[in-house]
Amino acid sequence: MNIVIIEDEPAIADTLTHVLELDGFEVNWFNTAGAGIEYLRSAHADLLVLDVGLPDGNGFELCKQIRAFSALPIIFLTARSDEIDRVVGLEIGADDYVTKPFSPREMLARIKLRLNPRQQTLSHVKDITTSDLTEENYDYHKNGVALGLTALEFRLLKALITASSRVLSRQQLMDFADMPIEEAYERNIDSHIKSIRNKLKTVQMSDNLKTKRGFGYYFED
Repeated sequence: MNIVIIEDEPAIADTLTHVLELDGFEVNWFNTAGAGIEYLRSAHADLLVLDVGLPDGNGFELCKQIRAFSALPIIFLTARSDEIDRVVGLEIGADDYVTKPFSPREMLARIKLRLNPRQQTLSHVKDITTSDLTEENYDYHKNGVALGLTALEFRLLKALITASSRVLSRQQLMDFADMPIEEAYERNIDSHIKSIRNKLKTVQMSDNLKTKRGFGYYFED
């Protein structure tokens, strides 16, 4: 599997590359946003490790650009540890957020977690389709237009669609999405739901994802 690292600190990139290669991964490292996104537009990658502070751009903005054409798992690796940065990173489409200094072994475990088919349990059951949305390649489409969901957003939306208008609590959604413990809090679910709604808005379906105040969320076909 091909892991792409966009990180401007050679020592960090070298350490992570060494750990990943020892575990059998192919690694491609880029120290600028421009070089990294150019590679991602033309080559297959299975997961991206992305720094926020890059010499030629901001990792948050780069994540938004990548999400416009790819749903590959993205893990932020950054020195920014404030809660607001974590929330922003996850809200704009990242699948995980790790702060520096970090444990290389923990980072390897997180990468494997995102690539492990067990975490895609909902994706391997029969495709769930609404009258307007169709499922394909871990994303939902309407009339050929992909929503561009992250892996976590896909699992959340699939859980809601599968529930067939039944209200799911935030805790139930966290369980369905198999969220890491450190990310599993209600405000985080609300941020992901907001992101899903924004993507549904591009195909005029944001009103289908509804809130039941005091209870949770449901999807109405």
